[in-house]
Amino acid sequence: MTDVGAGVGAGGAEPARVDFRCDDPEVDPYRLLTATVVPRPIAWVGTVGADGAGNLAPHSFYSVACAKPPIVSFTSVGHKDTLRNVRATGEFVVNLATADLVRAVNDTSAPFDPEVDEAGATGLTLVPSTTVSVPRVARSPVALECTLHSLHELGDSVLVLGDVRLVSVHASALVDGHPSMAALRPLSRLGSDEWGWPPEVFHLSRPRSAEDTGTHAPRPTAPASARPDEEDGS
Repeated sequence: MTDVGAGVGAGGAEPARVDFRCDDPEVDPYRLLTATVVPRPIAWVGTVGADGAGNLAPHSFYSVACAKPPIVSFTSVGHKDTLRNVRATGEFVVNLATADLVRAVNDTSAPFDPEVDEAGATGLTLVPSTTVSVPRVARSPVALECTLHSLHELGDSVLVLGDVRLVSVHASALVDGHPSMAALRPLSRLGSDEWGWPPEVFHLSRPRSAEDTGTHAPRPTAPASARPDEEDGS
């Protein structure tokens, strides 16, 4: 760790910085990355093992990897039950982790034994999916039904890429046929034990040309419903 002090002089001064070298044995890159690559969406991944045992676990290294064909990615840090099941069956479902389900999402991160179905242990109701054998969480407003595209070993982690076969959305979460952020109310992960409630949303048009820059300003949107004080976790 190096204190590099302030940058250029007054007027355009950069605030003082501290540099953390990732090859320094005193530095924990994982803690730094999870505290600074924020907020991170949560892939609440459902799988079924070769023995038929279900698994449900949250993964916050998650993103869209490709638009056409539609591919999503999540990373298994270490070789966990989710990864083992995906290797065995080639299928998984990404359920949207929402504010109403925060306790259940967190509880399914507990180190259950491999033969224990987290959904059953935490009181969640599962329903059949349409294109894969893995069920989805009934109360989650979005489920991405995926088949395995590829696995990529990266140090102590494995990047999982999945072809999205079907996107299932609660009808009540659609406005004019499009998913509404106010209805979805997604959670996010931050650093340490910090989580994020659904974000404040605004609208901002993208510039359509270089000459169009500097002409657009954020516009407010209707406020999302209040954060829940109590969630039943079901």
